[in-house]
Amino acid sequence: MPETLLEVRHLSQHIKLSDSWFSKASYLYAVDDVSFSLKAGETLGLVGESGCGKSTLARSLLKLMEPSAGRIMFQGQDITHYTSKQMVSLRKEMQIIFQDPMDSLNGRHTVGNILQEPFEIHQMGDAKQRRQWAEELLVKVGLPVEAMEKYPHEFSGGQKQRIGIARAIALKPKVIVCDEAVSALDMSVQAQIMNLLLSLQQEMQLALIFIAHDLSVVKHISDRVAVMYLGKIVELTSAQRLYEAPLHPYSQALISAIPVADPRKRKARQVLQGDVPSAINRPQGCHFSSRCPKVMDRCKEQAPQLKALANEAHLIACHLVDELD
Repeated sequence: MPETLLEVRHLSQHIKLSDSWFSKASYLYAVDDVSFSLKAGETLGLVGESGCGKSTLARSLLKLMEPSAGRIMFQGQDITHYTSKQMVSLRKEMQIIFQDPMDSLNGRHTVGNILQEPFEIHQMGDAKQRRQWAEELLVKVGLPVEAMEKYPHEFSGGQKQRIGIARAIALKPKVIVCDEAVSALDMSVQAQIMNLLLSLQQEMQLALIFIAHDLSVVKHISDRVAVMYLGKIVELTSAQRLYEAPLHPYSQALISAIPVADPRKRKARQVLQGDVPSAINRPQGCHFSSRCPKVMDRCKEQAPQLKALANEAHLIACHLVDELD
C-alpha cells in the first residue's frame, strides 16, 4: 500500500471582507470544511465551476495562504501552523504549476537562471552543478539545452508550461499541485503536457493534485476525483466510478455536459438553472439546493455531511444518499 503523503482534515479558508463600527463583519467562504487524503503516486482530480474554491484550496494546502481552520498533515507531520521559515525546507517536497506560466516565470531572467534559482535558494551544489542540473531538467521536459540562454517570451505557451514543470520538479518533490495547468493551452498541446506529467509521475513517483474545469481532461489523468461546489466537496470517488455512475445531482450535471466525440451519438444533457450562489451569502441548508432538480424540503433546512456509502470508498454530501444506504 502506498503511503499517505498528504492528509487534510476540515480545512477552511474564510476571508474577512469588512468589519467596522457601522457594519457587521462579512466573510467570503472560499473553502469550507474540506477533508481528503493523497497517497504517493496518486492523482487526485479537483473539479467544479469557476469560483468554487479550487485554486484557493490549492494555495491553502501549500500554505501560500494561511488556513482559517482545519489541519494539514504532510507525511504524518502537522504543518498547519508552520511559519514561513519552517516551510522553507518543505518547499522542496511540495510544489505548484500555475495556469499561466508567463505570470509565474520572471521575464527578466533567462530560462537557465529560472531553473537554477531553486538550487541557489536551497544552497545545493556549485555553479557548474546547478547549470548541469538545469540542462538535465530541460531535456527531461522535452526542450533543447539551447533554451538555457533564452527568455520566457521567446517560447510558445506549451513550451513555457514545460519550463514551469521543469522548475516544479527541480528539487524532486513528492507532491505537485497543478492549478489549471493545461486550461490555457490548445487541445493538442494539452495532450502533450498531460502525457509529460504522467511520464514524470511514473518516473518520480509523484503525487498530483490536478485542478481543472474540463472534466474530460480530469478523467484522462486522475485516479480519484473530488467534485467541489461553493467551497465544499460534494462527491469524492474513483474517476471510473464518478464518470460511469455519479450520484450527486451536481456531479451528474457536470458529467452530462462532457461533449461526445461521435456526432452520431446523442447525450441527454442536464442543464442547471440559475447561477452559482454567492460565497458570501450562501443558501441555508444544502448550498446546491437553489439549483438542484431533486431538491427536498429537508435540503433547504439541513446541510448534508460528506459521508461514505456502505462498504465503498465513495463519499457524497447529499440527503439522497440516505435512500441509497
